[in-house]
Amino acid sequence: MTATPPVSVGHVGTWFPDTVKSLDRLTDGLPAAQRGHARALGIDEVRAADGLTESDLAIRAAEATLRTTDTEAAELDALLLVQGRAPQYLMASEATRVQHAIGAHRALVSGVGDLGCVSVSAAFSLGTALLRGMPGFRRVLVVATSKAAAPTRYRPPMTIVGDGAAAVLLTTSEAPGPFELVDQSLRTDGAFADLFRIDYRDVPERDWTERCANEPDYTFRLAVRSRKEFLALNEDLLRRNGLTGDDITTHLMQNLSGGAFGFWQEALDVPIDPVCGRNLARYGHLGPVDVLLNMADAAPALARGAHALVMNSSPVAAWSSWLVRRTAHAATPTPGTERP
Repeated sequence: MTATPPVSVGHVGTWFPDTVKSLDRLTDGLPAAQRGHARALGIDEVRAADGLTESDLAIRAAEATLRTTDTEAAELDALLLVQGRAPQYLMASEATRVQHAIGAHRALVSGVGDLGCVSVSAAFSLGTALLRGMPGFRRVLVVATSKAAAPTRYRPPMTIVGDGAAAVLLTTSEAPGPFELVDQSLRTDGAFADLFRIDYRDVPERDWTERCANEPDYTFRLAVRSRKEFLALNEDLLRRNGLTGDDITTHLMQNLSGGAFGFWQEALDVPIDPVCGRNLARYGHLGPVDVLLNMADAAPALARGAHALVMNSSPVAAWSSWLVRRTAHAATPTPGTERP
């Protein structure tokens, strides 16, 4: 029987715009109650990619990762784009636009974007399946983007959205990256499919607003359900890999708010790595980019062989956990990675 090849998670290449919007600017014009809430999220500023599309951001992050890993785009076997929530055009393909722009002409290409923040986990699942199931596949590039769809950037009662992109190379035969993807799990529940939404038909883009259809459902029902799902996901993930909670060195999550970190630390009885709060303050919420950014920033402090649990959720609703193990590969600053 052929052993399942390990999947290496390479260095994360990122790209962020130079334009910075301060908290004062972000909250100016909000109603008093929303302004007070937004100012208490733990977000100091966000990056704003005014005039650029989600594809533009994806292309820049993809090129940064290719430079960092000394990989030619023509060598990619697959390109998976975790696209944002508001494409530039209906019917057009953003994934093949990125493919053409970076020169990944022989790559199998797909967009993976319908699960919000957790779409990056679906992309990892698909990428892992391709590496282990498709003959000759050795390199899969996963690219994730975040670009605020609504002009205000404030998503009540949750977070403030920033702009940026990240890309990571998944491999089975190359020099190992900072982590090995040991295992992963993902669950969804369509009962919350449109809990958060933007009504856009017959509405000018300047008037688009992110709305929560039922705040009590988000604040209470979904929070209780999410705790239950994460406890079950993590218990199963650790059990089938012969580990316990004591074997996990650090826990990472997506960056929504300081209050969310506090909730999860209490609900799951685990500490959340401080890199998450630092990136929240600096970049705001970056959708599927958050966990990639946090994982990259946590790597230098982890010893070889240390395990990390990376948890991600989306109000659509979806939940995922990755179990990753730190490899011996050095996590030094990576040239070509655009971090302001």
